[in-house]
Amino acid sequence: MLAAYVTFTCLAALACAYATYASFTHARFVADTAQRLSLPELLMAPFGALLGMAGAGLLAGFALPVLGIAAASGLIVYFVTALATHLRARDFQITWAFTYLALAVAALATGLAYHGPLG
Repeated sequence: MLAAYVTFTCLAALACAYATYASFTHARFVADTAQRLSLPELLMAPFGALLGMAGAGLLAGFALPVLGIAAASGLIVYFVTALATHLRARDFQITWAFTYLALAVAALATGLAYHGPLG
């Protein structure tokens, strides 16, 4: 169980780091997504900051499990909201949002299985 916990948590943190980098550098695909969803591009930096903090929280969860559980839970809320926003805008390019959501769910599930529900 430890191997799965470490693997999924590190993958989710790495995905958050990539999304943070893409948000802060105004990557073309981020700007295109913001335009499709009718979101101001100014919101991409705060969204990137949230993802960066969540990724750091996942890694901090190795030392203090309750932080990792909170970060993974926050990521799940973030990506469920992102999926709802895509669907509200009738944008069905949601593969990446589902992928990130799956990584967050896997990190939470393996973290809870390894540490227990109270961390």
